[in-house]
Amino acid sequence: MSGHSKWANIKHRKAAQDAKRGNLFQKLVRAIIVAAKEGGGDPSMNMRLKTAIERAKAVSVPIDNITRGIKRGTGEIDGAAYEELTYEAHGPAGTVVLIEVMTDNRNRTTPEIRALLSRNGGQIGEAGSVAWMFERKGVIEVKGIANPAPSKKGPEYIPADEDALMSCGLEAGMTDMEPSDEGFTLYCETDDLDSLKEALEKAKYIIESAETPMVPKTQVVISDAESARKVIRLIDALEEHDDAQNVYSNFDIPDEVAALLEEE
Repeated sequence: MSGHSKWANIKHRKAAQDAKRGNLFQKLVRAIIVAAKEGGGDPSMNMRLKTAIERAKAVSVPIDNITRGIKRGTGEIDGAAYEELTYEAHGPAGTVVLIEVMTDNRNRTTPEIRALLSRNGGQIGEAGSVAWMFERKGVIEVKGIANPAPSKKGPEYIPADEDALMSCGLEAGMTDMEPSDEGFTLYCETDDLDSLKEALEKAKYIIESAETPMVPKTQVVISDAESARKVIRLIDALEEHDDAQNVYSNFDIPDEVAALLEEE
């Protein structure tokens, strides 16, 4: 796996800010609708639905909204019909981008995505021109291990021992691990995500997130702040589109460049 970047922290903070905006709830409910439509409304039998529900609960989407989303997906109540589309694009500084959307009107969404790319230094690509540069992986963010003797003023968790975490992870299907500013990032095959997550939870590790994103096979290092700003501006514009569910790119911002951006 490519080296960790402070960009991960920037993304976490942005996600926390986005959680205060109504469009994030809407996007998460759409993911639930589509997952229930494709695999049924029982999360114990539908891994995609289970993951979508967990993501929604993590940012406090109301249970009623989640329930309605499941029922809309299974056809128990009426609602808009969403379809999934993936756009492949080229961005600034030699980067590439995958944009996963859920839309009820592709004739509206496609030109809007194309326009966002054009205005921010990107260009839509042909099918297959970018997707081969990514692979779907199970990714788990571990903050640390639960404090065995917490106090009212004591921390919820303590830093994880790298060797102990690696040993636990390898026994449960982990394929790679790297440090992050919040702890460690563990990788696995998508089919092993649940078993790895369960093993970590059993060992009392605090899990920040467990998802199956598209991970770039190689990364483009953005070594100057101006190029980094352009790339981030494009990613932000795409993520803010109402229909965008996930935006993946292959850029890596080194610590020294990320520090400059954080100061702005």
